[in-house]
This record gives sequence, C-alpha cells and structure tokens, in this order.
Amino acid sequence: MTTMEKLTYYVLDVFTDRKYEGNQLSVVHCDRELELAQYHAIAREFGYSETSFIAYSAEEKALKVRSFTPAEFEVLGAGHNLLGAVCLALLKKWDIFNGQQGRPWVVIGDTKIPLLITEKAGQFYVAMQQRPATVLPSIPASVIAPAIGLSEADLRPHGWEIAVVQTEVPHLMVPVRDRICLQQAVPNKARLKEISEKYGFEGFYLFATDQPNTAYAVETRFFNPGMGIDEDPATGTAAGPLAGYLEQLGHLSRNTDYRILQGTAVQHPSSITVNVQEEGIWVSGSSVIVMEGTLYLDEKNPQ
Repeated sequence: MTTMEKLTYYVLDVFTDRKYEGNQLSVVHCDRELELAQYHAIAREFGYSETSFIAYSAEEKALKVRSFTPAEFEVLGAGHNLLGAVCLALLKKWDIFNGQQGRPWVVIGDTKIPLLITEKAGQFYVAMQQRPATVLPSIPASVIAPAIGLSEADLRPHGWEIAVVQTEVPHLMVPVRDRICLQQAVPNKARLKEISEKYGFEGFYLFATDQPNTAYAVETRFFNPGMGIDEDPATGTAAGPLAGYLEQLGHLSRNTDYRILQGTAVQHPSSITVNVQEEGIWVSGSSVIVMEGTLYLDEKNPQ
C-alpha cells in the first residue's frame, strides 16, 4: 500500500505589502531533505518562477532554504526566493533564530545570509546582505539589441556599458534609453539563452532611470529563459548587482535607500529597496501570504 507524506505549502507575493502584486513564490515546509527528483517535480507542479523548500536545522541553528525553478535549476542567490521564505517564518511566528548570537541569518546552499528585520504595523520587512558588486566585461550593444527587440540607439544612455555584474549571481545589466523603450522590449528566448551561455551569466536586467515617480530611482524588467523564467516580476539577485553598478557609475550614493520598480509589464508591480554599503549591498522588501494548503507526496513514487 502506497504511503503518502503530507507537506504544508504556502504561496506568497514577495517584494510587496499588497496581495496579488509582487513576485509569486511557493514555499514548502519540510522536516527533511527530499529526493532531487521530488524538488524538481514539486517546482514544476507549482509553475512559479521559483519554489523554496524550508526546514529549521537545530545543528546549524538556522533556517535552511533550497530553491528550484520549473526547469530544474537550483537557485543559490538571495532574492525573492529567500525573502519570501523568511517573511513566511516571521508571519507564522516560527522561532528560526533560536540560539543565534548577534545579527540573525539564514542559510541557502552553503552560504550564510545576514539579515536585518524591521516591523511596521504587523508587516515585516527583511533586508538580505549580498556581497559588493563586481563588474565583469561588457557586451556590445550590437549583440544585445536584436535579442530584446530594440535598436542599438535604444541602449547605453549616458555611455553606460552593457555589463555583467555579480554579487552572488552574475546578471547582465542592460541600460535602456527610457521607460518607453523598456516597455517595448520583446525578448527572443533562443537568442537570450545563446548569449547567456556564451558570456557566462544568468539573466538580463533591463533598466531605465527616467522615472517620473520620485518614489523610485529606476524601473526594470528581467528575462532569464536559460533557467525557465520568461519574465520575472521581481528579482532580488539582480537588484543588488544593479545597485552596485549604478553606485560605481555615480548615479546612486552609498548608505542611502533607493527603490526599484519591477513587474509592471506583467501586471505584478514590485518594490525592491536597495542600499549600497562598503561591506555589501542590502536588498529588502516585504511579503504577504495569499494561499496555504497540503501537498501530498508519494514517497514510493516521487516522480
């Protein structure tokens, strides 16, 4: 007789404090490590850009997070996959920092991610620290423009280069002339995958700085078809590199909060706060729970 293990799951909207906005994230609460095929199958079942699996480790005194895309890639950066998991634990009042000294942290992969946590009117805001940004070689506009449906003249405003920038994860920063061009971009998935594989980075982070809403410093769009993400409503792993790049270009100042607007093109507007400091880049936001339920795992037939 087949035995069925029950796991509790949640769906959150991340990088927002309002339901039905932000980036959707499924989070599965596990008491043990699953088989790799089970992680992959569950991520495909939910179908969101990422699914996070969480468990508290008494040995490490920390919440451990593993995240997967529907295309069977494991995500190791500190983005919405981590923010949503931490906000869930805080909203559910789980004691995930029991035994920790000093600044709280969580673990993704083998990396300890420092956190800053604030609360306003029952809403938790979590900041995750990424490493300082490293700017890697640039890529010609003639290579990128055809892959996103724009002309070369639409790219590199102010002479800013199209550059690979890395904190935890390398992404391509693509400066676009204005918000109109940003919304007009149409990604060619096959070309984008070829380019990212050739130059050794993950996603394409298009951005425009002509933002009339003074609450935001920049507006963005993110494409990562190589990992099965057509367009992401919020991308914390790319927001950190972008903040670091703009600070090095002199467009942003250190030790100052700035907000990034993302997701308007897919009707899921998201707000990502970034702050560049000497020791690293803080990426922060909030999350809300929109669903929860029970997932039935067939232990004898995980696929």
